This record gives sequence, structure tokens and C-alpha cells, in this order.
Amino acid sequence: MEQFVINAKTRSETGKACAKRLRNQGRIPAIAYNENGQSIMLDIDASEFSKAWRSITKTTLVNLKIDGQDNQAYIKDTEYDIKTDRSLHADFHIVSGNKPVTAVLKIRLAGNPAGVLKGGFMVKHVPDVKLKALPADMPASVTADVSALEIGGKFAIKDLNLSDKITVLSNPESLVVTIAPPKK
Repeated sequence: MEQFVINAKTRSETGKACAKRLRNQGRIPAIAYNENGQSIMLDIDASEFSKAWRSITKTTLVNLKIDGQDNQAYIKDTEYDIKTDRSLHADFHIVSGNKPVTAVLKIRLAGNPAGVLKGGFMVKHVPDVKLKALPADMPASVTADVSALEIGGKFAIKDLNLSDKITVLSNPESLVVTIAPPKK
């Protein structure tokens, strides 16, 4: 996956007037928090941010380059104006890389279950999974291949193909998908 770089400069000015001036210059006011809860006020390039924000998931690390210094960070939140199609503000979470992070990821279903092709019905149960891993090991997405499921088949969280570097915090016995028999 492509590593996105977002160049940022520290800023000391705050308030609506400062934010408006930054946005008029094609920049966005932002804030970055580190693992200790300390914050750094930033201004970032709007087009760089928009390109990254539209292409990543909430567990994708970006290279947040603050005054030329590289930092691995997640985009935690953004304020977006739908009328003007512009981001107004961004929040980043800088990670050190040696402290595990926790994330809840949606489970994407891939494939057409064999049981559905034979007339069965796919019943979806648990839509997401809670994971804990080092930032570099955290997957950008979780996919469940359900194409082999026959009628009466079950796919549980424990059946997800995840790295051994990832700890699953959700109940491993929780069902993601079952294939119900056809109604008569």
C-alpha cells in the first residue's frame, strides 16, 4: 500500500480568523496528539490531506512530516464541509510504533457462498472485529472469504485469516456469517 506523506508546519496562532486565513491559502488547521496526550497545533496542505484522507482507512498509517521531521500517525478525525467539498480541520494521533493500538474494523465479505448459489440464504451476524496490534502490524482492512460456505455453514471470527502478531479482542466464537437453508 502506498505510504502517504502529509507535510505540516507548527503554528502558534489560534481562532476563527487564523483558521479562515489558512483555508484561504489552501491550508487546513490541524492538531496532532501523541501517546502521552500532548498536542501540537499544525497547519497542513489541503490537497495533500484530501488525497490521503480519501484513499485510506482509519487504521492506515501516514507519514506526518512536522517541520521536516517524520512521524507515523493515524488520521483520527476530520471536520468536513459537504457544501464546499473541503476539509476544514484534521486531528492526528502520532504513534511511536512500539506501543500496541486497539481498533474496531468492519469485516468485509468476499465471494459468493456456495450454499447461496444452491438456494440458501446468507445471514450476517457480527459486522466488525476488535483488534490489538503494533501500528505497523495493524491491517488496513479485514476480509472474510465466505465463498466455500455450504448450506448450514458457519464463519466465525476465529476463522479470519489474521497475522499471529494481531490479538483478537472480540469473542472468537462470534459468528460473522451463517448460511440458512432455503425456505420451503
